[in-house]
Amino acid sequence: VQLQASGGGSVQAGDSRRLSCVTSGGTFNAYPMAWFRQAPGKGREFVAAITSSGDRTWYGDSVKGRFTISRDNAKNTVYLQMNRLKPEDTAGYYCAADRNAPVIGGKELVSVHTNEYDYWGKGTLVTVSS
Repeated sequence: VQLQASGGGSVQAGDSRRLSCVTSGGTFNAYPMAWFRQAPGKGREFVAAITSSGDRTWYGDSVKGRFTISRDNAKNTVYLQMNRLKPEDTAGYYCAADRNAPVIGGKELVSVHTNEYDYWGKGTLVTVSS
């Protein structure tokens, strides 16, 4: 399974940007997907996640209300719409897929932890200047 993230670049504070992550191989519509980010000198931080069907989403506190995760299973693609960007959003953004998310009570348990994700893209850099 390969994940290719794109859409990064340099923007001004307050701008919007949409990241995309195309997945090839595997069964995309069976995988919960997530975005993480890593700023220089810091650990990888959870940004957002979405169930395999796209019916539920989760967000990190620092991006809640500004970022939106979505997916198009027909295109094997997950998106991250980022609005009202801040300089502290500057980071490499990584998409990830979980091939073994447990299902309890008919609902997928989607993780916010990096070690639960099996496949990773190489990341795309977003730089936000003030």
